[in-house]
Amino acid sequence: MTRPTGRPAAETAVPATALRAPAPGWATEADVVVVGSGVAGLTAALRCAAAGAKVTVVTKARLDDGSTRWAQGGIAAALGEGDTPGQHLDDTLVAGAGLCDERAVRALVTEGPDAVRRLIDTGARFDADDATGEILLTREGGHHRRRIAHAGGDATGAEISRALVEAVRAAGIDTVENALVLDLLKDGSGRAAGVTLHVMGEGRRDGVGAVLADAVVLATGGMGQIYSATTNPAVSTGDGVALALRAGAQVSDLEFVQFHPTVLWLGPEAEGQQPLVSEAVRGEGAHLVDADGVRFMRGQHELAELAPRDIVAKGIMRRMRERGAEHMYLDARHFGAEMWARRFPTILAACRAHGIDPVTEPIPVAPAAHYASGGVRTDLRGRTTVPGLYACGEVACTGVHGANRLASNSLLEGLVFAERIAEDITARAESAGRERRAERTRPSAPAASGDAPLLASEARYEIQHIMTHGAGVLRSAESLARAADRLERVQDEAAAQLRRDGKTAEPGVETWEATNLHLVARVLVAAALRREETRGCHWREDRPERDDAAWRRHLLVTLRPDGTLDVRSTDSEAFPPTTTPRAETESRP
Repeated sequence: MTRPTGRPAAETAVPATALRAPAPGWATEADVVVVGSGVAGLTAALRCAAAGAKVTVVTKARLDDGSTRWAQGGIAAALGEGDTPGQHLDDTLVAGAGLCDERAVRALVTEGPDAVRRLIDTGARFDADDATGEILLTREGGHHRRRIAHAGGDATGAEISRALVEAVRAAGIDTVENALVLDLLKDGSGRAAGVTLHVMGEGRRDGVGAVLADAVVLATGGMGQIYSATTNPAVSTGDGVALALRAGAQVSDLEFVQFHPTVLWLGPEAEGQQPLVSEAVRGEGAHLVDADGVRFMRGQHELAELAPRDIVAKGIMRRMRERGAEHMYLDARHFGAEMWARRFPTILAACRAHGIDPVTEPIPVAPAAHYASGGVRTDLRGRTTVPGLYACGEVACTGVHGANRLASNSLLEGLVFAERIAEDITARAESAGRERRAERTRPSAPAASGDAPLLASEARYEIQHIMTHGAGVLRSAESLARAADRLERVQDEAAAQLRRDGKTAEPGVETWEATNLHLVARVLVAAALRREETRGCHWREDRPERDDAAWRRHLLVTLRPDGTLDVRSTDSEAFPPTTTPRAETESRP
């Protein structure tokens, strides 16, 4: 890690709509700052650095602590004999329930195979046939072919993370670990000019500081911690989406939260990150059954247990209701001990750690929050509606996933769109010349909002309870309205205390996270209330049918300066451009 530059902290800016935080006490410079260290963030960093850019990677924990390393199943790409990008495209469009941007999907599936090969060149080792050396492929829900490459049996994410982290360290890319990014900095023209961040007492930079940069890439991952039970790690608190909203960027499709159908059920009071039982287990032939051993997904979809995730999650929830049960079962006893140990060692160990042996008994499973199909809206080059601000990976809404992500498309999306972002940043830098960095407009320093309180750390658990019961797998106008009202009361109580006593929660990681979670939860609930239909992984009990005439369109949400939300819909399933031609020209560095 390089040391901070000598730039006085007073020359950095605090955004007008910002988290309450101390003024930055140090500042450093880069051409590009990448926020996040999963497959998307590290790929963007490596590609930008290879093109000659000075890159700083900021990550909330350690470099290998993001969501990528928890990915079990694999990465989807048309690598197998007889498979084609066109077939992959068709499966993705079906899963997306009419809301995919076909141009984005076409880019994903066409560029995906070569992107995976470049990942292998970077050092990732996928499971291969001992005799032929060909990559072994499996099948997951929604895929009509075996096109999922995996590593370590069920440790694909861990292997990809290992390879990328080693490559970043070998390249000497500047990294700031254990740092929570707070807000976006802008220059006088409204262009992204860096970020403020808080380093959590480790490394050579401590406390609140700033990284000034011509381009900011958000790759902060998901927001699963808005729910009580999730497969997401504890760091997934929606920080990137919240930062983008405060910076004036549009977010879209946040109502489409995918609940993974088969998460290890640990009891009704279980909270926090829950063990995932990969879809690949069903891809290899495991069956979903009820307590009587009945395969209830038969007859509900042509692919039965391998239907798209929203259909399987709904099937499980319906059966749970019918039976008055808290969970269903995944039966893979017929795999045998050798296959379990070879193909799914991570899942086997997790089950046994909780007193369940899948070799001899069915695994209790229930849906839990898993993946945000929506996020910060981008174009096909990863550009958001704020010039100079990019987004990729789970934090972004590229249009690839539509209303429901196809299994194992997430790692591929992060890979492909990170490369596209790096190409765009590089092209812009080359057209303007590197001297632009020395001449850039200094970030302005508007005052932070005086009437926006921080939420106490314990608000996190209240938000999770509100969202789990009001905006979970099953939703209705009544449950969502109740959730919106309760979220508003959380905010109102904190604001009233600030007005009355001049007090708010002390700035710190836990209060910043709780405040971010609250903002993201408000947006999700507002969008879910507005979308009066059932589509993909948005299941409205009071509006059980899909309504293409009224709702085959996206919801775009922005945060107004007064803290209220502006929710509007697009005219069709196509996204409007993120920039106008004039703004595009004016925003070039």
